[in-house]
Amino acid sequence: MSNASAAVAQYLPFLRRYARALTGNQASGDSYVAATLEALIADRGVIEDPRGPRVALYRLFTKIWNSVSVNGAATPGEGGLPGEQKLANITPLPRQAFLLVALEGFSEEEVAFILNTDIPETRALTDAAGREMAAEIATDVLIIEDETFIAMDLESLVKNLGHNVIGVARTHADAVALAKNKKPGLILADIQLADGSSGLDAVNELLKVFEVPVVFITAYPERFLTGERPEPAFLISKPFQPAMVSAVASQALFFQRNSRNRAPRAATG
Repeated sequence: MSNASAAVAQYLPFLRRYARALTGNQASGDSYVAATLEALIADRGVIEDPRGPRVALYRLFTKIWNSVSVNGAATPGEGGLPGEQKLANITPLPRQAFLLVALEGFSEEEVAFILNTDIPETRALTDAAGREMAAEIATDVLIIEDETFIAMDLESLVKNLGHNVIGVARTHADAVALAKNKKPGLILADIQLADGSSGLDAVNELLKVFEVPVVFITAYPERFLTGERPEPAFLISKPFQPAMVSAVASQALFFQRNSRNRAPRAATG
């Protein structure tokens, strides 16, 4: 494996996380990543950049993301975009900039290069995203987290964002009991819980009963971005920054709100 190929393999799980946060959907996000890899195979030179392969990879993804031919039409086969992924639903630049900074940890200079903007425009974009996210409707939040101090940090952060915390669950059983009783509008869930149970299993059980956006938090995101099974659309790495939680939670609520604003139909997937 060449150095460039090894670098791409290293950063691929996190590019998939970013793509899913942009689209709000595992299949759509992975389709854009697949298209990016196809473009990379066609021209391996695009990954060679003095800023490093990670920046070059995200810049290539952004070019694909902004391509009308990819956004507007489905690709044949399993990698194709769902029909509902229309051009009108593309995540605007402000949220791209905010996620690149808050979720992926790029510097302003790197974000400006990735998005083909300058630093003042990048700052304006992230400020715009902050105002947009602040306008999100407040909701009731369930926190599924077995580590006391992390749970306290999340509770404080959620309240500062204007949300209400309905409870903190440490186990699968606690999470199911709390959620079925109070039906949260957002769930922040650790994956590995204190008693050996799974936050992922708890969430999947709850999603059979009602629809709710979920943000998973784990110290091992690469374990859940393998492409081998249905995976979280919204995933945060531990340790996390407050801006990271704010960005991803707001994205999850954004897609949930837009879904409700569209004509109602049976849920699939």
